[in-house]
Amino acid sequence: MSKPLVDRIALVTGASRGIGSSIAIELARAGAHVVAVARTSGALEELDDKIQAEGGSATLVPLDIKDHDGIARLALALNERYQRLDVLVGNAGVLGPLSPLDHVEPKNWDNIFAVNVTANWQLIRCMDPLLKRAPAGRAVFVTSALSWLLKPYCGPYAASKAALNAIAATYAGETASTNVRVNLINPGPTHTRMYSSGWPGVDPETLAKPEDVAKAVVPLCLPDFTDTGKVYDFTTKTLKALQPPA
Repeated sequence: MSKPLVDRIALVTGASRGIGSSIAIELARAGAHVVAVARTSGALEELDDKIQAEGGSATLVPLDIKDHDGIARLALALNERYQRLDVLVGNAGVLGPLSPLDHVEPKNWDNIFAVNVTANWQLIRCMDPLLKRAPAGRAVFVTSALSWLLKPYCGPYAASKAALNAIAATYAGETASTNVRVNLINPGPTHTRMYSSGWPGVDPETLAKPEDVAKAVVPLCLPDFTDTGKVYDFTTKTLKALQPPA
């Protein structure tokens, strides 16, 4: 099996379960050493077992993505050990309450934006120098079609993902003349705990599998993928420039 990411360093947030865990495994299969970030140590250890079973390797980082100082310390540690970061996958996210906007509690609003938006900004802020030192730095962020479909009762989540889109597209523009490429992926409805918590009545058999979504992420992380500022829509298998709602 070809290993196009051999000797590359790949950081994945929200790596303990769901899409993030599958992405970490697929990147390890592609040859990358995975820096797996998540809050739960036990789940990270289970991930490590799976990666080792595939012949891969990982560094486990138990960290709350809202810990800005922790992200900064992680960047310093990566700099000391590797002097670069080849792949950054910003996957960690929370759905929050699905309810009318006027029913959303401020603490829930703040938490959604802290995880889905501000944490990714801090990742960019701290990891940008490391990505630029890599021969072909690649950043991929997990978005949602709800950010442009703007469906009722999904306001906080949709707004946070729209903000993430704006951040990623802006970062892509700011790094266009460098070796860094920045893109997003929209998984669509996927058989994960987060999706099931919001839409419990949907038949899981009709949903995409996390491992299939993960397989679609890997090409966006490869050195020969040169598009930037795009979103890959897994539901339609298309890559398109990120456009604001009409």
